[in-house]
Amino acid sequence: MVVRVRAGDTDAYAVLVRRHAPVAMRTAALLGAGSDAEDVVQEALVKAYRSLGSFREDRPFRPWLLRIVANETRNAHRSAVRRAGREAREARPPLTDLLDPSAEVVGREDRERLLAAVGRLPDKLAHVVACRYLLELDEATTAVVLGVPRGTVKSRLSRGLARLRDDLATTIEEVDHA
Repeated sequence: MVVRVRAGDTDAYAVLVRRHAPVAMRTAALLGAGSDAEDVVQEALVKAYRSLGSFREDRPFRPWLLRIVANETRNAHRSAVRRAGREAREARPPLTDLLDPSAEVVGREDRERLLAAVGRLPDKLAHVVACRYLLELDEATTAVVLGVPRGTVKSRLSRGLARLRDDLATTIEEVDHA
């Protein structure tokens, strides 16, 4: 498909966009773009199109694109922090609206507790947990998307899950005692 786009077939790029835009939106939202997720994804898709000359055809397109989305998300987040301070981060819409529909099986309160706990994790841990469990990316793809070694994904995931277990256990105890 990328070969066709490089040859000037813009319809082929439209097919790539339709195929990968939903996961790109979820990636941007879960990595902290919040209400700017659409803008981030649009900018990432434009950058991807312009950078197709550097894309290695022996590699899968999806992780390459999601890496661009992750970078654009970081750029947008930094800009928002500089522009509006801490408030920009707290103004993100609830992540529950952006999850895969299969997540509806999980009870709303449990899902909200889980997402709140992920939101309390440091960004480096939250991003790995989001990629692995909310976006269902494998370790290798998560490493590419976040731009870290695979071993870092494993260690951050382990630390993130341990913190989530502790946080959720504490939260559940507080709810039970209330």
